[in-house]
Amino acid sequence: MSAARRPLLTATAAGTLLCALWFVPSANASGAAPGAGVRSGATEPATGRLAETGGPDTTAYVLGGTGFLGVGAGFVALAMRRHGRAS
Repeated sequence: MSAARRPLLTATAAGTLLCALWFVPSANASGAAPGAGVRSGATEPATGRLAETGGPDTTAYVLGGTGFLGVGAGFVALAMRRHGRAS
């Protein structure tokens, strides 16, 4: 495969992935009532129980997104390093 076609294939693969992710259902697409059973990490001062904030606990999403961002940055750094060796 020629080197000129690699960026085109990469862009096509990335565009296809983004289009496929467009159709992934959102996190609030359930039939349950909004805010039912959702708790955050905040505690009530007197009882020590979890306080109901009405919003979803997004800790897992933040940690997962940060992890994927770190892996992506690592891949970019590796690609830049390899590109420097090839020149």
